[in-house]
Parts: sequence; C-alpha cells; structure tokens
Amino acid sequence: MNFLFAWRYFKAKKSTNAINIIAWISIVAMTFGTTALILVLSVFNGFEGMVKSLYSTFYTDLKIFPAQGKVLTLTTEQIKKIRGTGGVKNLSLIAEEKGLLQNSGLDGDSAEYNFQRAVTIKGVDENFKDVSGVDSNIVRGEFNTGNDEIPYMILGIGVEDALHVEAEKNISPLKAYLPKRDSSVLIDPLRNVSADFVNTSGVFVIQQEFDFNYAITNLGFVKKLLGFNADEYTGAELAINADGDADDIKENLQELLGKDYLVQTRYEQNRSLYSIMAAEKWVVYAVLVLIMFIFSFTIVSSLTMLVLEKQKDISILHALGGNNNFIQRIFLSEGLLIGIFGGVAGIILALIIAWLQINYKLIPLQGGSFLIDYYPVKLKWPDFILVAFTVLFIALLASWIPARKASRQEFSLRAE
Repeated sequence: MNFLFAWRYFKAKKSTNAINIIAWISIVAMTFGTTALILVLSVFNGFEGMVKSLYSTFYTDLKIFPAQGKVLTLTTEQIKKIRGTGGVKNLSLIAEEKGLLQNSGLDGDSAEYNFQRAVTIKGVDENFKDVSGVDSNIVRGEFNTGNDEIPYMILGIGVEDALHVEAEKNISPLKAYLPKRDSSVLIDPLRNVSADFVNTSGVFVIQQEFDFNYAITNLGFVKKLLGFNADEYTGAELAINADGDADDIKENLQELLGKDYLVQTRYEQNRSLYSIMAAEKWVVYAVLVLIMFIFSFTIVSSLTMLVLEKQKDISILHALGGNNNFIQRIFLSEGLLIGIFGGVAGIILALIIAWLQINYKLIPLQGGSFLIDYYPVKLKWPDFILVAFTVLFIALLASWIPARKASRQEFSLRAE
C-alpha cells in the first residue's frame, strides 16, 4: 500500500515544478553514481585479473621452501612421495640466488667494455616448462637451459638491455658470479664468490618485476656455483591438476614433509601484492560511496519539498486512520523508488559502456608503457549485488529525515 501511494506521489503533477526537476536530478545523480561504482570495480577486476595472470606465469601453483635458512634438502624418496601426492601434476626442483652477470670484452675498435647487472639467477630442471609459463613468453630465441657442462641462460628483456647483449644470437658468453654456500666475510671477499661463463639462448617478457631482475639457467650449473650437494636445492615448484584444490594439496604436502618445510600457494607467495590490489579497490569504492552520499542530498531536498506539498494529503491519511509509521513508510518508499530507478538505469548504462569498452577499446591507457593500451574491464555479478544494495541503502538513508518529519507533522482538517 505504501508503495502505491509513493508511486502516485512520484508521477503526480506538483504545484511547484521545481519538485519534479529535483526528483529527476536525484535519479540522474544516482544513475551516474551507480554507473561509476560498477565501472570502477570492473576496471579494478580487469587489472587484477591481468596482473594475476602475469604473476601466475612466473609463480607456480605451489612452492616448497625450507622453514629456516635458504637450503632445502629433498631426498629421492621425498621427491617420489611429493610426485605421488594426489592432485600434484608435476614438480620442478630449483636453486636460485642473487648474483651478478657481467658482459665484458673488446669491441670492434679494440676498446674495452664492461656491463654488469645484479640479478636473481634461477637454476631450473627439465620439468620447469611443465610447471611454469615462462617458456610461452619467450620473445626472441628459445627456452634452452642447456646442461651441467654447457649451460645456457634465458634473460629478462630488462636484464638483456642492461648488459647490452643480444641473447638469442649468443655472440659472447656472460660471466655469472654467485656467493658460495656458507660464505663468511674474509679479508679477501672474492674467496666467497664462484664464477663461471654461461651462454645465452633467449629473452622473455612477462612483467617488469621479472624482466629486469631474473635470469634463468641450468639447475646443475647454479648448484655447482653455490656449492650445493646432490640433494640440496633452494625450493621446489609444483603444478597441480586443473580440478585440484591448492589449499587441500598444500595441507597434504605439509603433513607429508613436516615442520622443517614450508608449503605456500600462489596467493601466499604474493600475499602483499594481492592485499594491496584489494585495498586499492575498496578505498576507491569507499571514495565513490562518499560522493554518492553527497549526491543523495538531492533526494533529501526533493522529499522535503514533497512533504510540504502533500501536507493536506498527510492530514487526510491521519484522519482515515493512518498512523505515523504508515506515513513514514510512504516517504521512505518514495526515496526507495528514486534509488531503484537510478540504480537500474545506472546498471544498464554501466553494462552498455562495459560492453563497448570490451569490444571496441574506446578508452585508451595513456603513457604507452603498459602491456595493453586500453582499460581492461571484467564484470562480476557480486559487484552488481554490492552496488545495488549500496544504492538502496543510500536512498533509504537520505529519505529517513524527510520521512520522519512527515510522520511527526501536526495535522488538522478545517472546513473552508
């Protein structure tokens, strides 16, 4: 019943045209606010999906670390048990450490050159391509790490540029420096460092964090420089089956290996990144909600003027037995109608703009330094539900003051 009265008040002609104008301004404000909320959340979803896909190329489904220190010991029997764990698709053993790459020699004019870059040198075995997507991001050359005797190295494109080499051409080998295991500060620090030459085979491009800081090479080569024993590594990276649950498999592996080992999911390996992305998304959402609260003052103005307009109607409803709660619900319903009209229109407008952006890339990214040149958009139904409830809550909150004023209004019927 209260919605029927609210609808009649909404569409009825008012004695003052400004009431209608303000009501429509309220709807337009709620429309654009709803559209902005959905589009901002969808753009954040797009960026989040893109970043996660880039990180999932480099970071594997699960990774096993030593609980303390840098060295992980895995026996043949342990490796066999890990591979036999339900849901585990494949396993790759790795040894990585921060080191130095050097490109030095004489150019065509017999002038000396010396280019250096501090990087993380990652040694991987032959299974690495099956647990990681790095090989699918080779832009020049090939993914070839060679063997223990003749190792090859794949460089991130930023590392390649810093060393002034053309990795796929393999013209001259680089010299790799890595700290020896259990090295200590001595009078001659060079005694703590192992060095050897390594050829290059290709270049990968994933994301700046990896492209400028990583070089991938043969596992045996890195273990030799670090002075590791046969069953010593710095970690093990795992791929799981498509239908496998990472958290369940993690728990099984943790129970199998014991407290001296630490098993992490891809999310746990990048917890800070995901937390920052989520925080940014909800901070922007909160700012837009505050802006919508400002927009909602037009609802307050519209309903306040409507209450003044309908004083006689309110008196008649009181005389017919309508109590204060009924009067209050009428004007709350009036505000809710404004929120519903604005919310539905905003959702439709957001869907249209999102569809155009997805299909025609209408809004470009400025700067030209990104992997894509347009704003990515990814629509998620929970965002629509969240925004719908937010809009209705703001509309009801804005309606409460004029609705309460209407319900407490003194009334009288006088014969004229």
